[in-house]
Amino acid sequence: MNDASVKPSPKPRIDLSEIQSLRVRLCLMILVVDCATILAGCLIGNFLHFGDPFAPSGINLFAVVLPIFVGVAINSDAYAADVLRDVRTGFSRASLAYVFAVFAVFFLAFYMKVSSDLSRMTSGLAIVVTLGAMAAGRYLCHVYVRHRTGMQLVYDLLIIDGVEMIPPPGVHVLDTQADNLVPNVHDPHMLNRLGMHLRGVDRVVIACPPERRQVWSILLKGSSVNGHILAHELDELGAIGIGMFAGKHTVAVAHAPLDLSRRFAKRTLDLALTIPGLIFLAPLLIVTAIAIKLDSRGPVLFLQPRVGRGNRIFLTYKFRSMRADLTDQAGAKSTSKDDDRVTRIGRFIRASSIDELPQLFNVLRGEMSLVGPRPHALGSLAGNELFWEVDERYWHRHASKPGLTGLAQVRGYRGETREREDLANRLHADLEYLNGWTIWRDISILINTLRVVVHRNAY
Repeated sequence: MNDASVKPSPKPRIDLSEIQSLRVRLCLMILVVDCATILAGCLIGNFLHFGDPFAPSGINLFAVVLPIFVGVAINSDAYAADVLRDVRTGFSRASLAYVFAVFAVFFLAFYMKVSSDLSRMTSGLAIVVTLGAMAAGRYLCHVYVRHRTGMQLVYDLLIIDGVEMIPPPGVHVLDTQADNLVPNVHDPHMLNRLGMHLRGVDRVVIACPPERRQVWSILLKGSSVNGHILAHELDELGAIGIGMFAGKHTVAVAHAPLDLSRRFAKRTLDLALTIPGLIFLAPLLIVTAIAIKLDSRGPVLFLQPRVGRGNRIFLTYKFRSMRADLTDQAGAKSTSKDDDRVTRIGRFIRASSIDELPQLFNVLRGEMSLVGPRPHALGSLAGNELFWEVDERYWHRHASKPGLTGLAQVRGYRGETREREDLANRLHADLEYLNGWTIWRDISILINTLRVVVHRNAY
């Protein structure tokens, strides 16, 4: 079989959106069961100690332990996709989060001298009952998941690029020639097509000649999926701990920086701040729109294609700050300090970052996040070079959703990119952010952004 004769096998019976939706529902089910076991533990502890399941001691314990437990458990990956298949790992993470939450409550109660409101006997009984009930609940959830899904919860994609390979049954296959996916790091439209194919995929495996492994490695690092490259020569070496696909060894070259639970936590933060933020800012948005319309001809909003998560292209929303006949759709020319394209209102809204506020609608749509690497236009230049020509790691920054603000912005890396170093500083900050993401870092960046809303490089 040659690469021209490879035809995609039929898609699995469960499509990508259904797999993702099912995993989210199952993880939420386990979260609800865990919360129910904590409540049951407190009620039973009350009953055994006081004879009244609704005694204040147990109810107070539940009220203060639950939010701490949920936060710690989510941050500890107690509801990540892998716990759907590994009941022991899931219980271990959840039980440790619960024990931590209980001891944190007692430490705070002792420190604030309110420990008398919590019964040690009730709490001890609640802990024992909760851990037993949580283990039983997790096991029953595992049985249900196995019965409901047959453990088919991961979507693999095989991309065949110029080599002979018989794909294993049931795996979705793409051929680079037939599907117009010949790898090219200098073609953002090819990356966009690849990103669209990888949307929702858990693992992508590349079968390609050795000379094309490097370019695929570069592309996969910005794909926001777990990426593997088949390496047949490793079969003879008997490599350990590398990876396997259809009986062949693979080299892992990329991984998604945020798993399901972290994406859920990040999306929850985005929506919790964006929805009330849009309501609060509505008067400012309306006044700004009117001012732009009165100041110059043209639309109120400027829509520009930019590169987002997984190298997929999307349209960003901004208030128009330039004359309509001089706007740069490709973004090839950075805005300079005395740029004559900028209108009177545009100069003010750019200096105060008001022009970026419509991107809150991009956050609401799920195309952006509040915090992440800033999205760039396709024609953006650092000196005379396109961004991805300056550093091949540029595509790696797209492993996460782009953000309204980011680590680079709070460090002052804004404005024109006149030199290669201007991009390099931003790129290093973006990669540092991806490699060390926590929800607390996002909150810290949002707080620090308030200090740089007005910045000397914002023009």
